[in-house]
Order: sequence, then C-alpha cells, then structure tokens
Amino acid sequence: MTFEPVVVKADDDGARLDRWIKKYYPAIAFGQAQKALRKGEIRINGKRAKGEARLSTNDSLRLPPYFFTGQPQSKATTVSRVSDKDTDYIRSMVIYEDADIVVINKPAGLATQGGTGIKNHVDRLLDGLKKRPDDARPKLVHRLDKETSGVLVLGKTAASTRYLMDMFKTRDIDKIYLAVTMPVPRQDEGEIRGGLVKLGNSAGFEKVVLDDDTGKSARTLFKVLDKAAKSAALVAFKPLTGRTHQIRVHAAEALETPIIGDFKYGFERETLQDTPLAKTLHLHALRLIIPKPGNKGSWILEAPVSKHIQETIEFFGFEYNRDELEGL
Repeated sequence: MTFEPVVVKADDDGARLDRWIKKYYPAIAFGQAQKALRKGEIRINGKRAKGEARLSTNDSLRLPPYFFTGQPQSKATTVSRVSDKDTDYIRSMVIYEDADIVVINKPAGLATQGGTGIKNHVDRLLDGLKKRPDDARPKLVHRLDKETSGVLVLGKTAASTRYLMDMFKTRDIDKIYLAVTMPVPRQDEGEIRGGLVKLGNSAGFEKVVLDDDTGKSARTLFKVLDKAAKSAALVAFKPLTGRTHQIRVHAAEALETPIIGDFKYGFERETLQDTPLAKTLHLHALRLIIPKPGNKGSWILEAPVSKHIQETIEFFGFEYNRDELEGL
C-alpha cells in the first residue's frame, strides 16, 4: 500500500485531525477514518495519530490511498440494497452526468452523509446511481448542509474523484449561492471579511460566531438582486473561503439580515408565522464552475431553485437576471 503525504495549510492550524478528515475527505465515513487511525495508516510527521490530535501548519500527514478515491480496501464486496423507490428518488435529482461526474440537485432536508440520528442521506442512496451492478459507486467530493439545497457533485471514477477533491481543497472553484434574507442588507453589494469561530458544548459542535480577533479568516462577496421594500431581499453570495456555515453567519451577523428559516443564526420564528415560507432554510447552492483537467474548459453546473425558495421569490415578487451573477 502506497501512502500519500499531505501538508497542513495555515487555515487549518489548530484543527482536530478527525474534523480535518471529515472536511477534506467527505467520502470517507467516520468508521473508516477511525479504523485507519487504529491501524496506524494515518500519521502526523511520521508518528501514529489519534482523532483528537491537533494539527499545526506544515504538519505532514500520511494518508492511505483510498482517502483519495473514496474506496477503502476490503476483503469482500458489499452488496447494494437500495430499493427501487430510493433509486427513483436519487435519480430524480440528477441534473448532469458525463463519464467523469454526476451532479444532483440536493433537496433541503436531506443530509449529505449519515451521523447520529440521521438514517436517510445522499451517501446511502448513491448505489442507486449505478447503471450496472458492477459499475463503480459514485463518490462524494464535498458536502452541503442538510437544510441547504442545490448543486452537489459526485466523482464517477477514481481519477475524477481525486481531482475534484483536490479542486475543492484548494478552492479553485467558483460557487454562487442564492438566499432570501430579512430584512434588506444595508449595502447593495460588497465583500464581507469576518473571522469565524466554532463554539461547542459537551455534545460537540453547536454553532459558529463572528470574531475578528480569534476567528479564522473568512471572505464572502454578496450582491442584492432584488428587494421587497425594506422587508426582504434576494441576495447572491459567493464564498471566497470555505468555513463552516460561512454564508449563514456572514448574512446574520455581518449584514444583520438572517436568511429566512435559519433559526440557528437569528431568524425569528414569529417572522412570517402566518405563512409556510419560514419553515425551511432559504439557501440554495445555485452554481458551481469547476475547471476541467488539462485546461479543457470548465464544468458550469447550475441547479434549478428549490420549490420552497421559488414560492418565496414569487410571494415577494422578486425578479433577477442571470447576467447579474457574472459580476460577483
């Protein structure tokens, strides 16, 4: 087995190893990562490591090769047990496919991966995307929050999976999100620069807060596409960094205009209580632009806006032109 070295970047200084793995290698399940740690397949500067180990800038991590393909070595092949109903469900989400990637429009409320108390998730359904039983299972290369809808890209081959993971890791991808916020931002467009800090409790991660003194650097471009007087706005966001809940916190704390349905970050349940609009987070991963290998152009991937967000757009009478997104 050939092990691959990875150097820790300054942005990840102080991060826990297990959380770093989850962030950069979403195709690797928690149990797989823990097994690799126990077997000594993951090392920091040549030494065996535990999941709670803290990383430092320029640490050299040794990772097993299947981290880059999403396919762990196994003595036996697991038989897919995806129902016909689940197969139809995951295939109904597909918006683009070629020899290297398959792209879905993930609905709000469906988690990307499993976890405590999460039984239904994209990762569980991926066998339903195989055309033939002996086809390789598509692999996750990034994640969306459970309540965020929109573009989710999957690798179909070992080479494309590794390439896409590297692209997301180095942030060489343009991402555009669409959100409905209340009230209207004080500026029509600009760049948010605000450090973000994760807060936790005895159960682990709880939320993220804005803290320029101790937080990790986070940058987000934004542009108001339309307004409903001063009450609500349709806003495009382009994250230039990839922090947890970055757009949600920047909207709520830096712009003081929480995203509709974001009860974790300041949206009040009483707002729009007489309508169904406020029940679900109004944040949609609208577009990804990913350079193809070998300078052969780019994948331009766009997911139709989710039904609940489209209904809110119509409720407020918002209008916007796709050309307005080009300026971000």
